Amino acid sequence: MDKLAGMAMFVRVVERGSFSAAAEAAGVSATMAGKHVRGLEERLGARLLHRTTRRQQLTEVGRLYYERCKQVLADIELAEASAHELQAMPRGLLRLTAPLSFGSRRLVPALTEYLARHPQVSIDLRLDNRVYDLVDEGFELAIRIGPLDDPALVARPLRPYRMLLAASPAYLARHATPRRPEDLAGHACLGLSNWRRRDRWRLLGPDGEREVAVHGRLSVDNGDALRVAALADAGIVLQPEVLLADDLAAGRLVQVLPEWAPPATPMHLLYAPDRRPTAKLRSVIDFLLERFGAGQAGD
Repeated sequence: MDKLAGMAMFVRVVERGSFSAAAEAAGVSATMAGKHVRGLEERLGARLLHRTTRRQQLTEVGRLYYERCKQVLADIELAEASAHELQAMPRGLLRLTAPLSFGSRRLVPALTEYLARHPQVSIDLRLDNRVYDLVDEGFELAIRIGPLDDPALVARPLRPYRMLLAASPAYLARHATPRRPEDLAGHACLGLSNWRRRDRWRLLGPDGEREVAVHGRLSVDNGDALRVAALADAGIVLQPEVLLADDLAAGRLVQVLPEWAPPATPMHLLYAPDRRPTAKLRSVIDFLLERFGAGQAGD
């Protein structure tokens, strides 16, 4: 007798209350149902059911075996359903949250490519630096920068988030280009007004870590606004690489102290654990890890 078929029949017998009812549900004879259960008992060397002419009752071994059989059969059903799901076409609405700079500069262009590949998926993307509760606020995925604070979520590492120093060629032509971190003290430094210590920048370089005093006449609470100020020759800006990359490539900005930068910050893709994720969710996760995963090359 097939072991799994015997387990399935044993569970039916227990739940239906009799061999005849279980046999009818399975479309076999009561004799065949009895053979399945007896085959299990012979294999186990233990009686699973006390049977009388009127009723049947689980033995202690039978009770334990019944619970294990239910779990095994449920796992098999899940595995088969997941295999079918793997072949299903991704479809439906996915809600995602991500930080503003990374989201607007890198994530949105990538998602347009994903949507072109999967015409039956729609994406609702929320871009800001607030930390959302994925479950309570209805998000399936989040990209977060910084330390992790929710062990209940699955966290997949992405490439670290890097910042760098830059200024316009015109600004650097009018001022001495910094050669070491301490030289920043003599420059107009453009900082975020909501940084906890905006008058000191922590930089890591070939000589280790330095904390340098900086000052400037302009501070703003938005990184893109500081980028615009740097393009207008207002000073040296310290902002994410993703925010400045296009201007650097076009020569509108020049990297300052290229060997020095703040320590890179961890970035992760987060989602709630799910034993049976949808094809839509799985496809977006795979795409984002392929594009931004920690083991992938940078843009």
